[in-house]
Amino acid sequence: MNDALNQLQPYPFEKLRALLAGARPSGAKPAIALSIGEPKHRSPSFVAEALSANLDQLAVYPTTLGLPALREAIAAWCARRFDLPEGWLDPARHVLPVNGTREALFAFTQAVVRRDAQALVVSPNPFYQIYEGAALLAGAQPHYLPCLEEQGFNPDFDAVPAEVWQRCQILFLCSPGNPTGALIPLDTLKQLIALADEFDFVIAADECYSELYFDEQHPPAGLLTACAELGRSDFKRCVVFHSLSKRSNLPGLRSGFVAGDAEILKAFLLYRTYHGCAMPVQTQLASVAAWNDEVHVRANRALYREKFDAVLAILDGVLEVQRPDGGFYLWAKTPVDDETFTRELFAREHVTVVPGSYLSREVGGVNPGAGRVRMALVAPLAECVEAAERIRDFVRSL
Repeated sequence: MNDALNQLQPYPFEKLRALLAGARPSGAKPAIALSIGEPKHRSPSFVAEALSANLDQLAVYPTTLGLPALREAIAAWCARRFDLPEGWLDPARHVLPVNGTREALFAFTQAVVRRDAQALVVSPNPFYQIYEGAALLAGAQPHYLPCLEEQGFNPDFDAVPAEVWQRCQILFLCSPGNPTGALIPLDTLKQLIALADEFDFVIAADECYSELYFDEQHPPAGLLTACAELGRSDFKRCVVFHSLSKRSNLPGLRSGFVAGDAEILKAFLLYRTYHGCAMPVQTQLASVAAWNDEVHVRANRALYREKFDAVLAILDGVLEVQRPDGGFYLWAKTPVDDETFTRELFAREHVTVVPGSYLSREVGGVNPGAGRVRMALVAPLAECVEAAERIRDFVRSL
């Protein structure tokens, strides 16, 4: 067996199950899960119709590169969304469909990392655990950059020593962040591109929450935006990951894309050809319909805004928690340690959240997620409101 498998840590939800084992909530209160970030809003009906209308494509082997129509739809969406000059993002060279960002983030790391005992994969801390597992199984070591409140829940990139950048092969970014919801400023993205040029590493920007934001007039910038403002038409060393899961409430469709540096994507395509992970044709055609429509995405954001408004009003003055820049998580500070808070909240109120320490790693004696919990506002509005009321009553009882 691959020895690196022994380095993998239990997934946060495994730890959560162990923490809650034996806790017996009262049957008088139905369970409300704010733990898993699985979108619960209705999937667009026109996507389901496109999927069912093309079930005859089950008899067709899909290509790894994907249909031209899908790559063209993705390139056009990127150009609209991130203000790219016309023709910069070539559907044939700069876009590759993938089966969701989770699979792509992992596979990308295997393709990009040059196996070396000194290789580092740098990521925010707390972080999406795929970054860590992908690094270890690619033969690199994870290096964690703490995301603290005093830095706006973004890493202090200025504090990273040159020795780390010299060993870095991939820098993972997540904006809006999971679990913090923090956005990386556009100027910071430009600075990171300059660092990537200086030290020759790849920036892998996980932007799967990019379409969940609060101000319709000011969509958050992404790594492609930074490239456009820098005149970087080759997107050198820059790759972004997007998905329909959160944007369009289609987590089960397993559809996303990777876009950016054509030379990197050429090598990644070769890897994926051997990996055997082509997106089914009927899924591609349904994805074309989703990327071509923004009406359902605006409606989706409106639902999240309503839930954030309601929940934050209930928790105001009770928990130390702020509206995030984007995403659908609340990153709340707890009045007791995060494991105790999570277990007692479940036992007394039948509400499930995730301890922040499970989403982070301790570095230098500090776990930046300790003393916080992640709450995913994915349930229907009424459930989110009831959960917030139960949390309020629980905190007041402490």
